Amino acid sequence: MTALAEARALISAAREAYSIDHQAAATLTECLERLDQPLRVALAGSLKAGKSTLLNALVGQDIAPTDATECTKVVTWYRSGSAPSVTAWYDGDRSAHVPVQRRGGRLTFDLGELTAAHVDRLDVEWPARTLTQTTIIDTPGTSSLSRDVSARTLSMLTPENASSGADAVVYLLRTLNATDVSFLGQISSHVGGEAGPLGVIGVVSRADEVGAGRMDAMMSAKEVASRFAAELEATGLCQAVVPVAGLLALGAETLRQSEFAAFEMLAQVPDADLQLAMLSADRFSRPGLLPIDPELRASIVDRFGLFGIRMAVTLIKLGVRDSPTLAAELVERSGLSELRSVIDVQFGQRADQLKLHSALVTLQRTLEWRPIAESAALRAEAGRMMADVHGFQELRLLGRMRSTAPKLPEPQLAELHRLIGGYGIDPSTRLGLDPDSAPAQRHTAALDAVQKWRRMSEHPLLDQFTARACEVAARSAEGVAVLR
Repeated sequence: MTALAEARALISAAREAYSIDHQAAATLTECLERLDQPLRVALAGSLKAGKSTLLNALVGQDIAPTDATECTKVVTWYRSGSAPSVTAWYDGDRSAHVPVQRRGGRLTFDLGELTAAHVDRLDVEWPARTLTQTTIIDTPGTSSLSRDVSARTLSMLTPENASSGADAVVYLLRTLNATDVSFLGQISSHVGGEAGPLGVIGVVSRADEVGAGRMDAMMSAKEVASRFAAELEATGLCQAVVPVAGLLALGAETLRQSEFAAFEMLAQVPDADLQLAMLSADRFSRPGLLPIDPELRASIVDRFGLFGIRMAVTLIKLGVRDSPTLAAELVERSGLSELRSVIDVQFGQRADQLKLHSALVTLQRTLEWRPIAESAALRAEAGRMMADVHGFQELRLLGRMRSTAPKLPEPQLAELHRLIGGYGIDPSTRLGLDPDSAPAQRHTAALDAVQKWRRMSEHPLLDQFTARACEVAARSAEGVAVLR
């Protein structure tokens, strides 16, 4: 029986035991249903951190309002749907259809007479490939001037006597202050339970602004990300920190042919004239300075920023000749590709494990919140499952290794990182083999890895943490070996 099947059986047994407690039974029913739903990933962070822009970039479509309107003060769920549809839930169980509009070229949701104070959440259904596997939750700024607005994010991510509404969190940072650390601590303890966080990734958002839009802005942002990572990983609050220029990423994902043509024209402008025109966004849009319609220039600087324009023009001068190639190059340089890779390895490939963890945490909290005669036995079984799921141990070790490396030679350290799923969880990737390698070759390599890492874990001179890391690697290899 798989771990998910075991969890379903255990939660079903608990729901049966709570048959006369309708509230607890409803919670456990929702918990069971959640196991079959897409992974829930929340975007959180301070006000104006760029959450909605990053969401649009990740989805590859302009589906989330980015203007500071009433709808950005509400927790909004983005799910897969056959056609665009927005529903506002308010006053408990009441709902209303919300029209989708474009004002000044930007998408927005018209709440009509409803205000953010009355709306509990917005449900957005949209036909986007990314949303078929992942439900993305956009949350209000955690440092909003309105305490009620910030509280909505906390209520969704860290509800009292209930599990988090998200299985994993992408937390956007502009700086790293006490508020961020405190909020990350609350998220980590709630999403991860008593054992700590499983799925929390940090993003240095609006990364191009770190270097004031210069061509080397992303290099500066990577240095900032490394510093943030060192501080956060030392406290175990985050599994990775990635710099992303969200505005550039979104512009690249939705690049228009007219914009590519404009970049080609800008590449023909003498360097001195172009640099003078790009001293500020306002100057760039000013009539007469450049051989491009001022309205188009204003749109370009709004969608790409000065950093994005500089990057696009430079790439064209270096030989990019078509819009698809330029879009791909800009996405890569925006940091979005790296973030997608981290999300895939940490979240996407481990979606079942993260959902299982959320379900078991929900069960444990329900048993503590509304104890019954069977609670002790059910809690013991849930605790056993939490300890037995090896993927949880891999994720926690990967998180800890970002701040504390096992005392092993560099080649062995890299091998351990790969074996426990740091680069992907398919057997060939774990073993460092070609994706087309034969099952017999994978089996032999896995058995060799089991013996090697088991032997290393028993070495008398290893410190406790390094020995434990070797044990986890050996167990990971055993898991690959049984896949015939």
